[in-house]
Parts: sequence; C-alpha cells; structure tokens
Amino acid sequence: MTTVLVVGAGQSGFQAVASLRDRGFDGRVVLVGDEPGVPYQRPPLSKAYLAGTAGLEQLHLRGEDFFAEKAIELVEGRVKSIDREARKAKLEDGRELDYDFLVLATGARNRTLPVPGADLPGVLTLRTRDDADRIRASLERAGNVVVAGGGFIGLEFASHAGRPVTIVEAQDRLLNRVATPEISAYFADLHRTAGHTVLLGQGVAAMHGDDRVREVELTDGTRLTGDLVVVAVGVVPETTLAEAAGLPVRNGVVVDAHLRTADERIFAIGDCANFPCVQAGAETRLESVQNAVDQARCVAAAITGTPTPYASLPWFWTDQAGAKLQIAGILSGADRTVVVGDPAEGKFSVLSFRDDVLIAVESVNRPADHIAARRLFTAEPKPAYADLEASAFDLKAHLKSRAA
Repeated sequence: MTTVLVVGAGQSGFQAVASLRDRGFDGRVVLVGDEPGVPYQRPPLSKAYLAGTAGLEQLHLRGEDFFAEKAIELVEGRVKSIDREARKAKLEDGRELDYDFLVLATGARNRTLPVPGADLPGVLTLRTRDDADRIRASLERAGNVVVAGGGFIGLEFASHAGRPVTIVEAQDRLLNRVATPEISAYFADLHRTAGHTVLLGQGVAAMHGDDRVREVELTDGTRLTGDLVVVAVGVVPETTLAEAAGLPVRNGVVVDAHLRTADERIFAIGDCANFPCVQAGAETRLESVQNAVDQARCVAAAITGTPTPYASLPWFWTDQAGAKLQIAGILSGADRTVVVGDPAEGKFSVLSFRDDVLIAVESVNRPADHIAARRLFTAEPKPAYADLEASAFDLKAHLKSRAA
C-alpha cells in the first residue's frame, strides 16, 4: 500500500490530504501536526476569532468525523528528522513513520525582534490559536497596546483589538512589502481615523519593564508606554527539516514547477516552499490561503498520476478598519499605476503595470474589480495599458469587450 505522509497540519497540509481522497487515492494518508485537535484556519485568528465573534469550532477546517470517514490518520507530534534513503520520518518522541511520498507543509514561524527586553512578559506574537488566546486575555487587562509591524497581521490585529493602539512601522509606509504606495497611504489614513496612532520610519530599539513590559523604546529614542506589545514583523519559512535532510533551501524549500524538491519523493507546499512563479517570472515564496490550497491540490494531482505545472494566479485579501482589500496578481517590478474609483469614498482600485502590461490589481471595497481582474489574468493575452486606456480602465467593460 502506498503511503503519503504530510508534515504540517495547517491549511496546505489539510488540503493535501483532503485532495488526495477527493482524487480517489486509496493508499494510506497520514497528517502530522504539532498542535492538538483537528486542523484549523489561521486567517480568523487576527480577525473574527480575536474579536470574539467566531468561536473555536468555526476555526476548524473539518470536524473529527471527516478524518475518520476519509481514513486520514491524524498524528500529534513534531517530526525531528527525515531519513530519505529509508523513507522514514522520526518524531521527537521516538516514533517513526514510513512514507512513499512525503509532503512538507511546515509553514513558517514568526520573526522575533532581536532587541533587549523582547522576552519580557507581555511581548507576544500571533501565529497559532494559543497565541490568539493569550493576546485576547492580555487585551482585557492591558492599559496601552503597541503593535510592532505594519503588515497584514499587525494591522488586522489593530482593527480587531477593540481599542486604540499605537502602530510602529520601521519602513516609510504601511504594507510596504505587499501593496502600492497608494494603498499604503489609504490604510494609514484609515487607521488614524479609527483612532490608532501610526508611526512610520521608526523601529523598536528596546523594550523595558520589570515583571512585564512597560515601555517601548524607538530607534529615535522616543519611549512609548505599553504593557502589551504585539510583534508582527513578518515570518521566516520553516525549513529546518529540509535543510537537515540535505534538500536545497533558498528563502524556503526549493521546488520545481511540479512542487517537487530535489528528491522526487518529497514535495513542499505553502508558506515554506520557494517555487518558480509564472506570474512573477522568478522564484517566489507566497504566504496566502489561495497559494496553500492550490499548491496542495497540485501535489495531490502529481501523486495520483496527473502532474500539471503549478501556475495558479496569486490572490490575497485583508479586512481592516471596515475596509476590504483584495489583491490579484504579483506587484513585483511594477513601473506604472492607475487609480480608478474614488479613494475619498472608500471604493477604488489600483492597477499596476510592468512594461505596459497589467500585472496586479488592488481593490478596496470594489469586489467586482477583483473578480474581473482574476478573470483577465487567467486569459491570454494579458491586458495591455493601451487597451485598458481605451476602456477608460474599466475592468468589467474591458472584459466584456474581449468576450465580444
């Protein structure tokens, strides 16, 4: 009997085992996770779950009965090492699991701030359900809250904390890595209007306190009062297992177009995988539910005998301060932008071009633009600047004209 072992029970790991069964795979399927219980969603942790509007059961990707019905073995534990020659994975408690195919869905771990005081009580990160529980409990008794990091997680936390917070971002704009300056400026204004303090171009130099954190010292010497500090300065791909097994690692586990590693029996998917991205035209590592799900399906297809190169369109979303941002495409290398709609009304899109070809669309409270963009990006040829200009940069109108 063929055995597929999936290491990592996050979104990508869960989707891999579910997709194997969906495709009729009748071998043994084992899913190893280092947290108790069934696999759960992470996006709500910084949104509805944090705010208390979603409970534990609403986080679950599926109930226990699903795994029993699909004959998917759930193993709680942490994989310590991989023996590629023997095709075995060894857990920290000494157990060994055999495999014919191994899928690394190990995700990522939070970056920490390498500054004095970073280990003080009250300095927290948000990645797991336990993290969210600790932050929720701390919020109830915190006097002043500081968020270190102006990316998706930090801003989503600020939006759902239920109180004003101070956001500290070392770069000169929010969402610097993932959004255009137009979007960054809009969300900075939005958070300030919501009552948050937004400090740009300032990093955290140290944290001070006694029994817990009391002050946050910035790189310019300013000291902020804060007895709860949420550190959200990005993540690092979890590649320890792959490195120890001798697999190539470069900003993630290096895989080919079919998401195979240098070992044809081992795949890597989700946040830990560095893959040849068709849209970016370069090696890319993406942190998104869409990417995790689609890569898992791609690997399930390969294992069940119908390999297809991974070419799914990347798309992302975030909910902040009453606004929904949806992004389709990859912004890398953009050299021209066009704004459609009215930012003052809170409904607009930013179209990004590279060499006069549309490469990404960011939509704020304009879901129709996002849907149209995803349809346009999955067709050929890709929309050109001149063609969109002829349609007054109306994505829906341009889509209809192409269909005519």
